[in-house]
Amino acid sequence: MQDKRGTQAGPGLRSVQEAVAQAFAERTPGGMRPGELDRDGRALRWVEAGQGVGAPVVLIAGCGTSSLTWTPVLPELSRHGRVVAYDRAGLGASEPHRPAVRPAVRVAGPAESRAAHQAVSRAVSRAGAPTLDGQVEDLAALVRHLDAGPAVLVGHSWGGQLAQLLAWQRPELVAGLVLVDPAHEEFQPPAVRVAEAALNRLWLLRTAVASSSSPGPADPLARAEAAVVAHHHQRRTVLAENRLTAATVLEIRRRRAGARLPEVPVAVLSATEGLPGVLRSRWTALQSQVASAATRGTHILVRGAGHAVHTDRPRAVIAAVLEVSDHARYLRNA
Repeated sequence: MQDKRGTQAGPGLRSVQEAVAQAFAERTPGGMRPGELDRDGRALRWVEAGQGVGAPVVLIAGCGTSSLTWTPVLPELSRHGRVVAYDRAGLGASEPHRPAVRPAVRVAGPAESRAAHQAVSRAVSRAGAPTLDGQVEDLAALVRHLDAGPAVLVGHSWGGQLAQLLAWQRPELVAGLVLVDPAHEEFQPPAVRVAEAALNRLWLLRTAVASSSSPGPADPLARAEAAVVAHHHQRRTVLAENRLTAATVLEIRRRRAGARLPEVPVAVLSATEGLPGVLRSRWTALQSQVASAATRGTHILVRGAGHAVHTDRPRAVIAAVLEVSDHARYLRNA
């Protein structure tokens, strides 16, 4: 089965968006609205809820995860204003980047032919994979498309780094930041990366097995998760994004050294559980530095929360978002 854009699909990516909206709608007063933006022939999709004259809240999921990760907080946030949960390219309901066409190569000697073939193979294997600039540009395009002025960006883990990258590069698009246990380029322990990749593979396998069972899951959230991983490109993107976080360490370090966050309210939330004490202390210290470097920064330790703070302690995330949104509204009206 294919959707109108030709994406090979189980239920089709627009149907995935519908399943995601239904999963949120079960918990969200006023229901959900789908959104879609054309990115050079590729659909970037989201769901949104709520109304309001203040800055919209844009939720940016962690590495390899879809907008569904925000089910613990989106319904309550929508009571206070407009909130948007989007999927990066190749994740959730958004279409993946288009693979490049294999270039023609003509060389004379066998050695040259082998080297050229290897170079082309490497280029083709990278084609269509997520890139740092591509993800930041998609986020910028989404905020502009909302046509509501700068947004409050709420980013978890890798999403927190993307939020900072956009704030450095396009400060006029950012009204405030809530960074939920954000990733940091100086915290890349090999053991943590390997564990994260293994957990991603396990999650994909378990969800794919569940999605193949008949009848399908009755819970709307479980149905939406099953619909998401029914697409092979989703699984590839999850693993490719995990590699991207490691491959961009030097580039993000370079950008951080040459930039600073705009003078907007910034809340950085740190987990306290889920890692050995030494590693957790190091990560928390880096997150504290991010808050300290912001003119209007606040660092919040969320006791009893693991890395998915928005799942373990959703009230802490909701409170931080509302505080930053109120502060941003005050600054905008001052």
